[in-house]
Amino acid sequence: MKNIIIAGTGRAGKTTLARKINEELNYFVISVDKLAAVFHGAYPQLNIKLGWNRRKATDNLAPFLGHFLGAFSSSHGVAYELIMRAHAVKGNRFVLEGGYFNFDKILPILKMYGVEELKDKFILVGLVQNKKTADEFFNDRRKYDKEDDWTYYHDDDELREVSEDAISFNRSMTDHLMKYGFTIYDTSTEREQVFDKIVEDIKSKLV
Repeated sequence: MKNIIIAGTGRAGKTTLARKINEELNYFVISVDKLAAVFHGAYPQLNIKLGWNRRKATDNLAPFLGHFLGAFSSSHGVAYELIMRAHAVKGNRFVLEGGYFNFDKILPILKMYGVEELKDKFILVGLVQNKKTADEFFNDRRKYDKEDDWTYYHDDDELREVSEDAISFNRSMTDHLMKYGFTIYDTSTEREQVFDKIVEDIKSKLV
């Protein structure tokens, strides 16, 4: 049974989709954002925190994600003197969702665990929004941001800058995810219908 990785840009619907997969397919949800928050609380010296330097935080988190995904993808054999066979739970499955992935750094670590290609062990879902304008990004953030969102307290000028950057970031994220075999879904419009299609696509891969 393959685990699922949902990666993509902010506000593309990663958490909402993960909850839907939890409800319909009974996958346990693991949030990369929550992992980053835990690392910031427990090991602040690692510089893994939200709302900071995104590139550095993503790079610093990559070794953990590589070993985490590798360990939980190994149901037999031994790696790093850990007996993976003893810790395997039949039917245990999770969906890992977030935007803080650097697969250029994660994949070499996975190869230490015998995972040559991400698609061999995971169902890969990429969420992006390449059809939105900067104004649409701005309006969506103003409308839907909650207090725990890192842009919630931005003034208009700061938020417009973030919204302009979102256009190029979505394009670069699309290229990065396609490089590693992710199926790309655009949630700029008709989000619920897109989510329904994703769940059906996942079901077809589990047969």
